[in-house]
Amino acid sequence: MSELVVAGHPPVSLDPHAYMRKTRSGKIKTAASSKGGSAVKLTLFVLLGLTVYGFLTFDYKNIDLAKAIADTFSNIRVLFGQPRLTYSSFAGAMGALLTTFSLGALATVFGAVIALLGSLLCAKNLAHPVAANIIKSFVAFIRAVPTILWVLIFTVAAGLGSVAAVVGLTFHSAAFLIKAYAESIEEVDEGAIEALRACGAGFWPIVFQAVLPSSLSYMTAWTFLRFEINFTNALAVGAAAGAGGIGFDLWMAGSFYFDLRELGYITYIVVAAVILLEIIATKIKARVG
Repeated sequence: MSELVVAGHPPVSLDPHAYMRKTRSGKIKTAASSKGGSAVKLTLFVLLGLTVYGFLTFDYKNIDLAKAIADTFSNIRVLFGQPRLTYSSFAGAMGALLTTFSLGALATVFGAVIALLGSLLCAKNLAHPVAANIIKSFVAFIRAVPTILWVLIFTVAAGLGSVAAVVGLTFHSAAFLIKAYAESIEEVDEGAIEALRACGAGFWPIVFQAVLPSSLSYMTAWTFLRFEINFTNALAVGAAAGAGGIGFDLWMAGSFYFDLRELGYITYIVVAAVILLEIIATKIKARVG
C-alpha cells in the first residue's frame, strides 16, 4: 500500500490493517481495553464471589431443599390452576377493582394538571434557567423518595383512608410527569417559538400555539404510562394506607386467611385489568399521535 506524504509531517500509511491492534497470537483486537471496562469486570467478579460465598455460608436451619422446592411448585399449581373465590364474591371483587382504578385515575389526573403547569416553569426553552434548575432539583428529590413512603407520610397527617392514598400518589405522579413533560416541551422546534416571539406573541400564546400542539402526543403517552404505574401502586397502598380496593383483598387473601385459591383468582383479575388498560392506552395514543 502507498503512503500519504504531507510536507512537514511523517508519512501516513493508507493500509487500514496497519492500525489494527493485535494480540500476541496474531488475533485482531475488536475492543480496546480501558480502566472503566476493567473496573466493571472486577466489580462483577467480586459480586459473583460474594453471591457464591453467601449461598455457601447461609444458615438454612435444616431446611429440606427438595421438599421446599416441591411445596413451592405445589403452591403455584394451586394458586394458578385452581382459582376460586372463597371469602369474597365476584361483584365484591369488581367493586374493589373499581376502587383501585379510581385511586389511580384521580392521582393521575391531579398529577397531570400540576405537572403541566410545573413543566412550563422548568422547560429550558421557556423558563428562566435559575427557576428551571430549582424546580428540577425539587422534583428530583420527590422522585427519589418511593411512592409508598409518600403515602405513609401523608397517612400520618391525614389518617388512614383514600385521601392519604390519593395525595401521596399525586405527589409522586406530579414530580414524575413534570420531568417527562418538560423534556417533551424541550424537544419542540425552537424556530417556531422564536417566530412567535418575533411576532410579539406572549408566553401563553406560545404555549397554546407552538408548545402544546407539538408535544401533546408525547404528553399523552407519558400520562398513560404514569396511570399504569399508579394503578399498580394503588394495589400496594390499598392495604398500607387503608384505602381498600383490590389490593386490600390481595393482602387479606395472602396473609390474613391465606387462601391460595382466592389469591390466584384475584391475581387473574388484576392481570386481566392491566392488559385491558394497556390495550385502551395503546389505541388512545395511536389516535392522538
